[in-house]
Amino acid sequence: MEAFTSFLSFLLPILFSLTLTISTNYEGNALHALRSRLSDPNHVLQSWDPTLVNSCTWFHVTCDSNNHVIRLELYHNNIGGKLPKELGKLKSLVSMDLYGNRFQGKIPKSFANLKSLRFLRLNDNKLSGSIPRELTTLSNLKVFDVSNNDLCGTIPVDGPFGSFSMESFENNRLNGPELKGLVPYDFGC
Repeated sequence: MEAFTSFLSFLLPILFSLTLTISTNYEGNALHALRSRLSDPNHVLQSWDPTLVNSCTWFHVTCDSNNHVIRLELYHNNIGGKLPKELGKLKSLVSMDLYGNRFQGKIPKSFANLKSLRFLRLNDNKLSGSIPRELTTLSNLKVFDVSNNDLCGTIPVDGPFGSFSMESFENNRLNGPELKGLVPYDFGC
């Protein structure tokens, strides 16, 4: 019994440390998913080392006093590729500025999990598809800009989308505002 107790006293701190590392690094894992799937010709994401427990030391990442990522600023860096759905795991994110790059593909529906998000700027990229209807649940969203992409469908008017200017949607293949369900949401895509 004494050997078992000794073994547990040795093993428990290791397991606790490992659990703490895994639970605090989910944000780093989400950001690393972004880095690993993108073309980064200017090496902007070079400091994004997945072996570091704290992603708050990475360039273009700002954290709060609890070491949660609150700001992601990767604008005008010639970064290309698809936006990974894992970014939806950054639950404390307040601002995501990814404009002026070469991002392509669809806007992930998982962005609807970013309930603290106030600023989402995806303009001047190569994004396609429709604006995910799920984003209308982001009640804190104050700025939303997807201008100068290749988005299609209709512009939602639910939630915060009713207050965004039409300039936020310019130079896409978007139809006018969705008429409260009277027009199919993906009409025109």
